[in-house]
Amino acid sequence: MPAVTSLQKTEKFAIEKYKTPKDIRSLFHSHVPYSGSPQKHPLDPEQIIMVPDPYNSSSPYLEFSKSDITYVEKLASIVNPEGEAVTMARIWVKKGSLAIQCTPFLVSAVKPPRS
Repeated sequence: MPAVTSLQKTEKFAIEKYKTPKDIRSLFHSHVPYSGSPQKHPLDPEQIIMVPDPYNSSSPYLEFSKSDITYVEKLASIVNPEGEAVTMARIWVKKGSLAIQCTPFLVSAVKPPRS
């Protein structure tokens, strides 16, 4: 696996067409919904990144395998003060799927141990 030396800006993730379930309410028994801005994964084309709050610099992001997503709903886009629109979606992920949640934080000094 190649080493990642810095964060890279990712391209927007094109929402793929998924078959509409017969009863969306039945998805709650076997799936969990996640809402946010879907992004292409910078290293793995079989994964997607979901950013729940794309204009919040401290917002966590989530990584899911495309094969664990059963259904996608397009939501209303959001616009920042500069007029840039971000696509938002709700994805339905199978319960029991392995996913990753990453939370950015500011690295700061720690107090040295007392002697």
